[in-house]
Amino acid sequence: MTPPAPRTSKFWLAVSVVLTLVLLLGGAATVSLYEQMKAQLERLQGQVATTPQVRYVAVLLDDQQLPAMLVTLDPQLGMLELQRLNNMVEGPQDTMQIWALATGHPPRSLGIIQSKTRTAQLPTTEAALKTATQLAVSVEDKGGVSESVGPRLPYLFKGWLVQRAI
Repeated sequence: MTPPAPRTSKFWLAVSVVLTLVLLLGGAATVSLYEQMKAQLERLQGQVATTPQVRYVAVLLDDQQLPAMLVTLDPQLGMLELQRLNNMVEGPQDTMQIWALATGHPPRSLGIIQSKTRTAQLPTTEAALKTATQLAVSVEDKGGVSESVGPRLPYLFKGWLVQRAI
């Protein structure tokens, strides 16, 4: 006589199939989420690498000690960014010129602010700011003045230059 074949209930067979499908779907979802997270991490690392890294910052104040201009330097781009914080506009025959000030040294011109918009950029190297302790803006005749002549005093805006810790 042959032993009776073990009988498996259709209920338990269905449960095992459903649980197997759940495990497979869970594994696929885990792999998908991992790949998405890895792609997002790579994208964010790329953004961090291309985001400007501000190394120097100065808030230039007017004669009433109110913020007039925010100056930052991104050494990767080699650009000094100037953002006007007040509504002062130079006249048609005037030019605004920015200066690096260092104790015991004559002012060094960093350039002429060409744009009359709220934000302007000037090409500048980090070396140009290495010894500077303050930045200042003067109003000069159209076209600016050379460093040998120097700025008109008093300065229109002036503020301390702060180097960010690296």
